[in-house]
Amino acid sequence: MNKKVNLTGVIALILAIAALGLSVYGLVRPVPAPAVEEKPRDIQYVLYLGTNDKDTYQPFGTPDECKAKVDEVLTKHFEGFTIQEANGGWTNENGTVDHEYTVVILLSATTAEKVHAAADDLIAAFNQSSVLIQANETQTEFYSGK
Repeated sequence: MNKKVNLTGVIALILAIAALGLSVYGLVRPVPAPAVEEKPRDIQYVLYLGTNDKDTYQPFGTPDECKAKVDEVLTKHFEGFTIQEANGGWTNENGTVDHEYTVVILLSATTAEKVHAAADDLIAAFNQSSVLIQANETQTEFYSGK
């Protein structure tokens, strides 16, 4: 009978340790974070358009003329856009620094295909070798208030 009590005691001890382990696990296991409302993700396209002619290195025109031409081109492609002014600089093959008036264009709620179509028109209009395009993942919200 002594052996039965020991075996029963051992089984009871194992069950107690297992129960204790499960209860400790319940106290230390990670609690999932509350669900956060996921807002739609978007790509914001940022275009950098230099305005000096690629062949003559002469400016397209005044900053106002450049912005007006960019506005004309973008209006054909998009319902909304933002134009900002910048001054670009780079070191040319002679080792000197060149500068040019640069138009920065911000676009949301569009596609890469539409952006490339507009860039093609800007390249032609301003006689450029290229337009720098950045695609940044962002969250877009047209907030209208409460």
